[in-house]
Amino acid sequence: MKAVIQRVLNASCTVDGSVTGAIDSGLLVYFGVDKGDDDSILPRFLDKILKLRIFEDENGKMNLSLSDTGGGMLFISQFTLSADVYRGNRPSFDSAEKPETAEMMYIKASDYLRSKGVNVQLGKFGAHMEISYINDGPVTFFLDSAAFGKKS
Repeated sequence: MKAVIQRVLNASCTVDGSVTGAIDSGLLVYFGVDKGDDDSILPRFLDKILKLRIFEDENGKMNLSLSDTGGGMLFISQFTLSADVYRGNRPSFDSAEKPETAEMMYIKASDYLRSKGVNVQLGKFGAHMEISYINDGPVTFFLDSAAFGKKS
């Protein structure tokens, strides 16, 4: 699994002219599923996102998490995070999970986040989405579940 996590002042997703999800201050998270990912790692992966201390406290230090601030999350499926762009000039998506399996993982992930009390807004899986946002900072991080075994 991979995620691009952005601290935002606001974010919204539009599909075919209709807003599917919108938040004020919080996180915009692009979420991708690789072949071989299973849902056993979802809690650890998603808890890491929720607990990242990337919001400023009263002293201007990045010391607060999304859980601390009560912000929302716009959670967007993004299969292109699995792309291999190192060979040739056309991205290969061979390592991306099959759409039906990835969609089930996306739904499980959004359900888990909601179970943690997060106001989760969604895009539309498999659709052409237009994402609008104001990145706050800018503050952007990349999370790869493959790295969990390499660091404690």
